[in-house]
Amino acid sequence: MPSSLKDALTEPYWLAQAGAPAPAAPLDGLDTTDLAVVGAGYSGLWTALMAKERDPGRDVVVIEAGTAGWAASGRNGGFCAASLTHGYANGAGRFPGEIDRLEAMGRANLDEIAATVARYGIDCDFSRTGELSVATSPWQLAAMRAELRPGEELLDREQVRAEVDSPTYVGGVWDRDGCAMIDPARLVWGLRSACLSLGVRFYEQSPVERLEPHGAGMRLHTWRGRLDAAQVALATGAHGRLLRRLSHFVVPVYDYVLMTEPLSDAQLASLGWRNRQGIGDSANQFHYYRLTADNRILWGGYDAVYYNGGRIDPAQDQREATFELLADHFFQTFPQLEGLRFTHKWGGVIDTCSRFSSFFGTAHGGRVAYAVGYTGLGVGATRFGANVMLDLLGGVPTERTSLKMVRSKPVPFPPEPVRSGVIQLTRWSIAQADRNAGRRNLWLRTLDKVGLGFDS
Repeated sequence: MPSSLKDALTEPYWLAQAGAPAPAAPLDGLDTTDLAVVGAGYSGLWTALMAKERDPGRDVVVIEAGTAGWAASGRNGGFCAASLTHGYANGAGRFPGEIDRLEAMGRANLDEIAATVARYGIDCDFSRTGELSVATSPWQLAAMRAELRPGEELLDREQVRAEVDSPTYVGGVWDRDGCAMIDPARLVWGLRSACLSLGVRFYEQSPVERLEPHGAGMRLHTWRGRLDAAQVALATGAHGRLLRRLSHFVVPVYDYVLMTEPLSDAQLASLGWRNRQGIGDSANQFHYYRLTADNRILWGGYDAVYYNGGRIDPAQDQREATFELLADHFFQTFPQLEGLRFTHKWGGVIDTCSRFSSFFGTAHGGRVAYAVGYTGLGVGATRFGANVMLDLLGGVPTERTSLKMVRSKPVPFPPEPVRSGVIQLTRWSIAQADRNAGRRNLWLRTLDKVGLGFDS
């Protein structure tokens, strides 16, 4: 094990901070509600909050398997992006007739997140610094130049290194307004507090084991209680098993993250990084990284892992081979930080679908709505998805529900064991593309043609 990882704690840095709220009591016995929201991550918390904002008299209950934010919402990098489609190129390729509307809705959604943070006084280090996409190979820079959009600034080698100094950079694009940096766990805790202030009720440590019709509504079963609800919003991400149909479209992929110790003033000065943008490199297998409020560097991504059979296991939150690979890449990117140590290392599950952006639907005669498949870009997009779920449950057409993105489904994955073979071959192929100046082999080109265009 590298010395830089020797003392790293095996827990998410964000969730280990002081200030976590005491968990709510578990469901015990029988309760009833107008709206049951399953899951207390971003998707569920936004749904509950906006349901009460829309109708203060509506009784809303959030029921959570663990504690608020313990899964993806408390483990991510804290990039709150405006994109609803996992980036402009992905959205334009899949929804060309409505990409301009989706981009406008995404920017408005990010504005509304900022307004909500301010309105409820959520202390989550919200900072709209934008995002810097860096090219580490000439083919990546050529693609950036060809796809440059209004509002984005193309930077050459000297300009990008004036922003953040790495010998690996050959250029970049800066979107100054399309992404905010946040503290993921504190956003969860703040949204939970805001929900409580409006009268939302919570049950935690209460995994829902079964969902079934009951009278005119639905009944949710936990190991020690039942919750009867007129309507249900499923906000369970990769952990959802309550609707069998979703298993055809969603696979769990593990993402891994390192967090450094705080940088000294001299170390920070050696990087520049005065504008504190979020950064992502532009390979198919990409890293994402950012500064925290106390000048640590979060460094994650690259080695997204699918465990054959789609297994989700807490033991898989730690993967030493990936942590060592990430540490090696970190010091290749920032050799001036040699000797810096990592204090935390962790992993978590992302809910991925074949179009890399969320999809939506209803079940049980419209009494249940779901939004799933965010593929790692859900910090901001889950608020949009929550609005879609509430629209679908309301049964009245809206601008959101008229979107092809909302009305359509991604291409389903094949069943196991073919699914595992397809995914592992695809992971190998995209790594080959990165080593071959971005050129996609026959397998990737075939997937592109059938709508399973893996590119990240």
